[in-house]
Amino acid sequence: MSRMTDQVDVFLEQGCGRCAFGNTPRCKVHPWVPVFKGLRTLLLASGLTETVKWGVPCYTHKGKNVAILGPFREFCTLSFFKGALLKDPVGILEKHGEHSQAHRIVRFTDVSQVAPLEIVLTEYLQEAKAIEEAGEKVSFKKDPEPMPAELVMELKDHPALQSAFERLSPGRQRGYILYFSQPKQSATRTARIRKCMERILQRKGLHDR
Repeated sequence: MSRMTDQVDVFLEQGCGRCAFGNTPRCKVHPWVPVFKGLRTLLLASGLTETVKWGVPCYTHKGKNVAILGPFREFCTLSFFKGALLKDPVGILEKHGEHSQAHRIVRFTDVSQVAPLEIVLTEYLQEAKAIEEAGEKVSFKKDPEPMPAELVMELKDHPALQSAFERLSPGRQRGYILYFSQPKQSATRTARIRKCMERILQRKGLHDR
């Protein structure tokens, strides 16, 4: 079994710290602590290295991200970074969103759901480790997401912003484009873009700390 890290203990006690509700009754981590504890035991028993990334527990193999825990309001998840490559014979993996290409999640709403999946999840985790050992890659869709017109205009009006945006990784660019494209109102899309300008200039992704 891999060694636990104190950072995850803090996460379980206080939350992820990514919003103002950390360490309060409104923290979205707290309802899922029993589920996370059960999954944590399973993940560590699988020989993965425990750390915290993006404010949540992340499990790696030889420095490569394998799985991560996620708290949400209505459910929590165990997410596989290269879940699209897993065979999933029992059909428990799902996309978290329509644009998910590599990630696949297992959704939980109660701690009673963990034990029945222990054997299956252990097999999936070992397969995920083998995928990293073999250096397998997910084949991402090559067609880029279309930029919203508001982003095109802002980049045109701010050369430094355009330069910074073009230097972001494809994944970070795609994350911003999807986020900026979501609102139906043009004014809302523009507001989102301007709110994120400083992050882009700092070469940070949407969720980078």
